[in-house]
Amino acid sequence: MRSLSFLILFVSLLLACKKDPKAYKDDYIKLKSTEINSEEIAAKGKILLENKCYLCHSPSSSQSSRIAPPMVAIKARYLKDAQSKEDFIKDLWSFVEQPSLEKVKLEGAAKRFGLMPYQPYAQKDIEAIASYMFDYQIEEPNWFQNHYKDKHGRTFEQDGKSAAQLAESDQSYAQIGMSYAKSTKATLGKNLMGAIQKEGVMHALSFCNVQAMPLTDSMATKHDAIIKRVSDKNRNPNNKANAQELDYISLYKQILKNGEEPEPIVVEENKKVNFYYPIVTNGMCLKCHGTPGKEIQRDTYDKIKELYPKDKAIGYDVNDVRGMWSISFDKDK
Repeated sequence: MRSLSFLILFVSLLLACKKDPKAYKDDYIKLKSTEINSEEIAAKGKILLENKCYLCHSPSSSQSSRIAPPMVAIKARYLKDAQSKEDFIKDLWSFVEQPSLEKVKLEGAAKRFGLMPYQPYAQKDIEAIASYMFDYQIEEPNWFQNHYKDKHGRTFEQDGKSAAQLAESDQSYAQIGMSYAKSTKATLGKNLMGAIQKEGVMHALSFCNVQAMPLTDSMATKHDAIIKRVSDKNRNPNNKANAQELDYISLYKQILKNGEEPEPIVVEENKKVNFYYPIVTNGMCLKCHGTPGKEIQRDTYDKIKELYPKDKAIGYDVNDVRGMWSISFDKDK
């Protein structure tokens, strides 16, 4: 097993060599034509889309339980105005950089869901996401085409390459672990967002209290793995991180503090693989994990204390490390 001290030293060296953020100028398109058309950028964009966007813009949520439009709807609307790939990337970044009602293109979605809250996303990450969306066929909810036809009188035909072309035939342990984390996150997110949409944040708290652990365990059984969500500031005592997990959480906090995109940590141990990846907060998380009296309403905080008398999971801001995926599986996957 590789020592943690070596890992920290290695990552610290990488952080020390990172590019100065000021190297990015103020113009919208930073990537050269050869870069925005590269498979490497598209692969990165696919991962970022799934990790950063799908919690709210999930392709698996039902039409009635959504809290935001699916990404394919965003793609369809932005393609309508874009004269080129560069235009598509520029327009997406322009909105995400500073969301406003004046910039809204999906007016119906804005009326239903409200304006997307600001998130401190890096421009290069949004460019990678937009590049992937433009060139590849992204996931669609099963209801989307009928909805689109009702609204526009036709279906939306996605041009572009199949995302399956980005998948490697032999997955690395990091990719396997990430697939388990993403599928579990999607299952939890789908059910959580449905609870919020139907009965609000208070009902979502009760849902998490009763259903989060069983749903996680069901995904562990499905993947024949041990899947945990752990934290240094746990809400459920069963999610308390152990000493080694605390070290990795601390490391991920430093990575985000330095403005770097976190990568999975994979530790091989005999016939086992241990996978770690951070859980990072967004604006929606703060309704239950932000500051009482600010993001957390009084009745919500009272419910938290009722369900979790020893709760520690508050005081977070956007883009904080809320916790971490800790997943173990056999090497013969």
